Amino acid sequence: MSGFSLDLTDEQTELRRWVHGFAADVVRPAAAEWDEREETPWPVIQEAAKIGLYNFDTLATLWAEETGLGLPLLSEELFWGDAGIGMSIMGTSLAVAGIASAGTFDQLGEWVPQCFGDAADPKVAAYCVSEPEAGSDVSSMRVRARYDEATDEWVINGQKAWITNGGIANVHVVVASVDPTLRGRGQAAFVVPPGTPGLTGNRKIKKLGLRASHTADVFLDDVRVPGRCLLGGKEKLDERLARAREGSRSAGQGALQTFEMTRPTVGAQAVGIARAAYEYALDYARHREQFGRPIITNQAVAFALADMRMEIDAARLLIWRAAWMGRNERRFEAGEGSMSKLKAGEVAVWATEKAVQILGGAGYSREHPVERMYRDAKIYTIFEGTSEIQRLVVARAISGMRLS
Repeated sequence: MSGFSLDLTDEQTELRRWVHGFAADVVRPAAAEWDEREETPWPVIQEAAKIGLYNFDTLATLWAEETGLGLPLLSEELFWGDAGIGMSIMGTSLAVAGIASAGTFDQLGEWVPQCFGDAADPKVAAYCVSEPEAGSDVSSMRVRARYDEATDEWVINGQKAWITNGGIANVHVVVASVDPTLRGRGQAAFVVPPGTPGLTGNRKIKKLGLRASHTADVFLDDVRVPGRCLLGGKEKLDERLARAREGSRSAGQGALQTFEMTRPTVGAQAVGIARAAYEYALDYARHREQFGRPIITNQAVAFALADMRMEIDAARLLIWRAAWMGRNERRFEAGEGSMSKLKAGEVAVWATEKAVQILGGAGYSREHPVERMYRDAKIYTIFEGTSEIQRLVVARAISGMRLS
């Protein structure tokens, strides 16, 4: 009889080794260039597609992995390589998660392959939820979808903001309100197929970090999509809206469910950034000499590195627990998904700042990657739910009360 173990399986160890090799050999050498160019690194995405790292088969296999650790392991290693390039590769997975969580089997089969393209011509996808006046408060979104019964089409109007791959995506998954009176319970998700008239992406937003990842506003002007593009289908939507109007309890908002599914994976991205900064600072402290000895012999530096390692390991364990719970359908009684993302994001910001401090003036220069890691880390306390929102989710879970 086997006992409790945190050892990775042979398959998980091989996955980690495989992605780490790609991150070390392909991603890291390209990181500074694409950060400076602030452009989508299509050649790197294509290399990922060529080796099978960027496609639905790999994503589906990791989603189905029984421990739930597959995607967090992949994400940590990839973002250890570089966060901007990592997001350009992983950004599509959020749209795929949106299709998987709300769509039918036929919709999954039709649209997901178009999210990735193939190794000869890779594509990306975008998940469009946030709006200028509805970031964390997704229940207040103003993008509207109206059903045109005469043509069996949905007509979508409005603006989405801060969308990863917005405008350059082959497939856009758009969450819109179909009954504003029901707020969050009156929303639905739609696939906007490639080349659909009326959808445009604004200029690429210039960002503090994740500069290789494309972020833009998306405008929808009388965008008409066939009825089959409503994820889950109209019959299911009508039933859900009827229950909501009667006051019945709902399983939750589709967009929030998608984010809850992905939070441990997003947390693993942050851990990858933190670990990269820690490892670089550790190596620097071993070799950098002041007053005739390595700076790691100073307690202030050594203790900072010890704290960095401890916090990173603690964040990873929270992520692994949440990922395992999610995969095995264990209820998040204390907001464990939000807890993992909250801890990882704040550790990434703290650890990268410590790395810059340990390197001193060198850490503030672009000659060392900790400067880029420091910039990249900050978004993890903001997107896919700010730290404040994550604390609210945890507080509500442990108190059983609606806090504001």
